[in-house]
Amino acid sequence: MLHALLHLFSTQPQALAEHAQAYADLFGDEFGQAKQALRRRFVLHAVLTCSVALGVGLGGVALLLWAVTPPAQIHAAWLLLCVPLPPLVLALYCWRAAAASRSSDGAMFVNLRHQLASDRAMLVGAQVSAVAAAGGKL
Repeated sequence: MLHALLHLFSTQPQALAEHAQAYADLFGDEFGQAKQALRRRFVLHAVLTCSVALGVGLGGVALLLWAVTPPAQIHAAWLLLCVPLPPLVLALYCWRAAAASRSSDGAMFVNLRHQLASDRAMLVGAQVSAVAAAGGKL
């Protein structure tokens, strides 16, 4: 494979330079997508953490209010349950979204990996054909 690469470098250096530039462009695109996905997951985890803390805190306050207020003086007991629910629902949504984005992490840099495999297969094929053309003496 190295022989085929050296042959290509000596015969067509401009094509090799263009190919390297295409690799750099592909890496830049893939890196931008990976950075955006990781940033999204970070924001989801931050909102998840804050929502859980807020929901648990509001739930604790509601529990304390329920414990110290006599039953005859509670006017809207349903509010004690409803107030902590929105942050906890938001936390559940963020948790599910973060779990879904975690399953798509295998797709990071997939185009770059496919291109590397394709180029490697092409270089191995060029080496095999060069060996066959030389009569197996390379």
